[in-house]
Amino acid sequence: MQHAKRWLYLVHRWLGVLLCAFFAMWFVSGVVMMYVGYPKLTQAERLAHLPPLRGAALGTTPLLEPAEALTRAGMAGPLQDLRLAAASGGRPVYLVVPAAPTGDAAPRPRRLPAPAVIDATTGERLQRVDTTHAIASARAFAQEANPSIEYQGTIDEDAFTHSRALDVHRPLHRLHLGDSASTVVYVSGTTGEVVRDAPLHERAWNYAGAWIHWLYPFRGNVFNDYWTDIVNWLSIAGIVLTVTGTVVGVLRWRFKGRYKTGSRTPYRGFMMRWHHVFGLVFALITFTWIFSGLMSMNPWKIFDSGAAPLRQQAMNGGPLVLPAQAATVQALLSAGSPNTRELRWVRSAGHTLVLAHSPVGAPAVLDATTAAPHTWGPEAVAKAATHLLPHAVVRIDTLTAYDLHYYDRAAHTMTGGAEKPLPALRVVFDDPQATWVHIDPHTGAVLGRTDSHRRTSRWLFAMLHSWDWLPLLERRPLWDIVLIVLSLGGVVMSLTGVVIGWRRLGHKLHAFGTGSAKPSRAADAVR
Repeated sequence: MQHAKRWLYLVHRWLGVLLCAFFAMWFVSGVVMMYVGYPKLTQAERLAHLPPLRGAALGTTPLLEPAEALTRAGMAGPLQDLRLAAASGGRPVYLVVPAAPTGDAAPRPRRLPAPAVIDATTGERLQRVDTTHAIASARAFAQEANPSIEYQGTIDEDAFTHSRALDVHRPLHRLHLGDSASTVVYVSGTTGEVVRDAPLHERAWNYAGAWIHWLYPFRGNVFNDYWTDIVNWLSIAGIVLTVTGTVVGVLRWRFKGRYKTGSRTPYRGFMMRWHHVFGLVFALITFTWIFSGLMSMNPWKIFDSGAAPLRQQAMNGGPLVLPAQAATVQALLSAGSPNTRELRWVRSAGHTLVLAHSPVGAPAVLDATTAAPHTWGPEAVAKAATHLLPHAVVRIDTLTAYDLHYYDRAAHTMTGGAEKPLPALRVVFDDPQATWVHIDPHTGAVLGRTDSHRRTSRWLFAMLHSWDWLPLLERRPLWDIVLIVLSLGGVVMSLTGVVIGWRRLGHKLHAFGTGSAKPSRAADAVR
């Protein structure tokens, strides 16, 4: 028994020497991430920085209709995505993704590939994004008369572009806008669009926030291939440290009676005493955050259900094909908002539509043939959604308020920034994975899917790590106060551990240097 206890103390002691600094860093950087997230360009930000299509962006040269532009570029055929915006080089372009040739039976990528770019005035297809093109995109994004653009070259990946969503856009052009926010933008090397912006305050705070919290110092260098394993195994070691520390703390605490000092803890030194007390008080929350941090990595794909992809073409009645008698671009722009920044042709629930996007509010939904506002028939979207999977539908709910599985977070947060409109439809399928699909009844677009595996991940990661619990999120600053207090307690526990570990290591190194194998009594007090 004594031998087992000694090993328990040794494991906790030396894991603490290794990991307490990581724990302190995770607690502090977690608080920073509550208010400043990793740089991203949300849909709302992207639209806000696009020039209005009914303004100077169109210039005086008439626009080609989409069918003619596609024909000139040699891209006639079914499409997966088609957009018109002044998004590349500051001029109007069509951004086109052809339909997948193998149809719905083949596995689909998790995100759309980079679109081809067609000049909307000439039909010429963009072959490469050079420096001049990147500067023009940055200048249009800046929306200032004479921005002092500083071109900083091309990069494959840097501290603020580790996201896998950017892979299809690499290499990236990096440019400094010279604005009051000291913004750096990244322009896609394949489409010429601005795909990320990072103001100075985001860049600076991220070194104390998401960049260090997610151990991104191990990304983009010789450790890149091992980053996932590093995070996973450090988290597992952290779980072991927390569990062994809790057991040691309980064993050393006098629940009945007291030590000779009159205290319930045997430690007389300030650091050991406070480490013992704070370790017991904050043991559960520390374990919860380390464990849920591991769950965020989806270690060894434990949350992958192997579910078949959604049959979106079955829901929509086939891929996107432009109608023979299509409404003109000018008619569509006249029917939409004067502030329309992007037209997007879609195939949705058996209809070919155009979404006229503005920076604020839901897009206008227009008929692609007449440019008239489109209205859905009763239950049309819900009926079409039943074709997404070859399984029976248990029920279709209309969500008029957020709940535990469909909710919105602030744009800067890890799970924030995505569109979560209300009302929304929740289609519940009777398939082996217990799939739920959320759909926007205004546009007919699929907003996302979840199944039993992903809902388990939602509880074990988002709920335990970020405390994404609506009764708390809706009562800020209560959410802020609770998380900051718990984090500060973890910081005290971790920093006292850092001091104790540093002293222990110093005694060991001193003993090694002097040839003495016997540590001092003070250094051995943890036993």
